[in-house]
Amino acid sequence: MSIFEILLILLYLVYFVSLPSIFKRIGLPSWHGFVPVLQWITWLKAIKRPWYWVFVLFIPGVNLLMLGIMNVELGIAFTKESTKDQWYFGALPWAAIPDLAFRMKDVKYVGPRDWSKSKKSMMREWGEAILFAVIAASVIRSFFFEAYTIPTGSMEGSMLVGDYLFVSKMSYGAKVQQTPLSVPFVHNALPGSMTNSYVEWWSLPYFRLPGFGDVERYDPVVFNFPHGDSVLVHPQLAGHDYYAIIRNRGVQIAGSYEAYDTDPEGYNEQARRSFTQNSRQPIGIKRRPVDKAENYIKRCIGLPGEDLEIRDRVVYINNEAIETPEGVQFNYKVALNNPVEIKRVKDKLELTDLDFGTTEQGLMDESTIALTASEVEKLKAMNVTASIELEDQSTTRGTMTIFPNSQQAPYDSWDVDNFGPLHIPAKGESIDLNLENLPLYRRAISVYEDNELEVKDGVIYINGELASSYTFQQDYYWMMGDNRHNSADARMWGFVPEDHIVGKAVFTWFSKQNEVQHGESKIRWERMFRTVD
Repeated sequence: MSIFEILLILLYLVYFVSLPSIFKRIGLPSWHGFVPVLQWITWLKAIKRPWYWVFVLFIPGVNLLMLGIMNVELGIAFTKESTKDQWYFGALPWAAIPDLAFRMKDVKYVGPRDWSKSKKSMMREWGEAILFAVIAASVIRSFFFEAYTIPTGSMEGSMLVGDYLFVSKMSYGAKVQQTPLSVPFVHNALPGSMTNSYVEWWSLPYFRLPGFGDVERYDPVVFNFPHGDSVLVHPQLAGHDYYAIIRNRGVQIAGSYEAYDTDPEGYNEQARRSFTQNSRQPIGIKRRPVDKAENYIKRCIGLPGEDLEIRDRVVYINNEAIETPEGVQFNYKVALNNPVEIKRVKDKLELTDLDFGTTEQGLMDESTIALTASEVEKLKAMNVTASIELEDQSTTRGTMTIFPNSQQAPYDSWDVDNFGPLHIPAKGESIDLNLENLPLYRRAISVYEDNELEVKDGVIYINGELASSYTFQQDYYWMMGDNRHNSADARMWGFVPEDHIVGKAVFTWFSKQNEVQHGESKIRWERMFRTVD
């Protein structure tokens, strides 16, 4: 138990012991002080504040601010209104409240300060307005809606870089903040720095409020990046997959994938040291709580308890092909009859620089272009191409890029277009464990569900006990980007646990292209004020 949790428990004990005496002096039922929640309602009545403020006292982080205000106002109601007294009640309620209850018995209750008879200073008016705005916005952001910006092209085809979205926390039920003490409106780092915007010495267990429904197939879901529990302390690296970066550096050190696979932990340790002990620019490594991991947005493709497989780009669930969403796009190698036609192609298909990959020089320039099925048909109808062929993705096989990032068979033959089969775990479901399927579930068991897992002499042990099966404690989901050949998604890093789900993208309120990524800067008026599909 942390010091903060101990202090919080002591504070509630102080209220339990002291408030009955204080209520009796005010003329309110003293027994109210012994009853949780009713104790707060009676307190609000004593300082003449609305009873419904009690709901705010259930919001982690905001409730501490509200209790501080209530402590100060209770002191003022007993004539303790000097600056010194207000600091005493606001910062040291463990001493101030018992002091008021048992030592200051001669101090009379006069009620809260009546501001109607005196003009508030401009500073106070602005202070109260800002405080109210911060509390109201924090409540809305935590439990109802939060703004989100599409940062990368992984969802291109349906959601574009530069789209500004509202994410509904109510769709699946809002998560109570696990690190409630943080700078308002900042996710995980102070602006312009890598300094944490939160404190970790007080954290809460995972809890989700009831929502309107469950995650469904094809939902555009915002979630905390599962591999975001560790980051390299560098602005250009912190948002990327830490484990992939370390693994790739380890392979470089080993010299080959085969050599790396002989001692992955040893090479990973060397990779970490190559960052932290770099003589030119040391880069630190730090961990982040689940709710402070980077936010990602992908489309839910697989649900808990389902079998998933990808065959030649088509997703199969429980051995049946499912419909491919309309906006899904793949990379094509496109050779034009005349390279000058590229501008007409861009204009006709409304493509931007983000849709183009590499251009290979030869007898005929061949460009890599991300296209939807309908765009391919339009391009063919233009009669400007010498060839249009799907880009070969088999080069990623055996590179440990594809989940479960293992050289072990059959995983070394998987790629983004041909993947699986695998089973997505569901809460309460037991799965037989063996050395073949362990790479699929190792991280879920050891990290997401906090178990100690090890393999000794070919035998699996969980929390020191021999394990031939495991029963999962939460649901898991399979998330994929609509830009299938340009998306770092579950095919690279695996399952998304239920406790990482943030909300559902529901509405685009603004959309803007930028010159650096798109080739031109403009507002996309046609995308504004529309629902997210």
